[in-house]
Amino acid sequence: MSRFRKLSHVVWHYQYHIVWVPKYRYRVLKDRVGFEISKTIRIFAERLGCEVVELNVQEDHVHLLVMVPPKVAISQLLGTIKGKSAIQIFKQFPYLKKKPYWGNIFGLKGIVLIR
Repeated sequence: MSRFRKLSHVVWHYQYHIVWVPKYRYRVLKDRVGFEISKTIRIFAERLGCEVVELNVQEDHVHLLVMVPPKVAISQLLGTIKGKSAIQIFKQFPYLKKKPYWGNIFGLKGIVLIR
């Protein structure tokens, strides 16, 4: 299989290495929370037509290597994943919302490294 992908009028290979850290780099992405973040990222990336090449969830950060088609803006991908994952995490783990440092924001801060 070729590393290049094809659409009707373009041949492409866009890979982005994205690193997220929770607000204040708190170590909250462990056990079930980390598993749920991983599952949510995969689901919403696939809904946008992106392919998750690698995903690594650590206690205090997330590494994501994703192939994004040219019809999807990287800002759209990041906004969707960050927003939907925060909603999902607060819905399944309401104790995180009660922590004094969170408020109503999960606070994943993203850094995009282009490969």
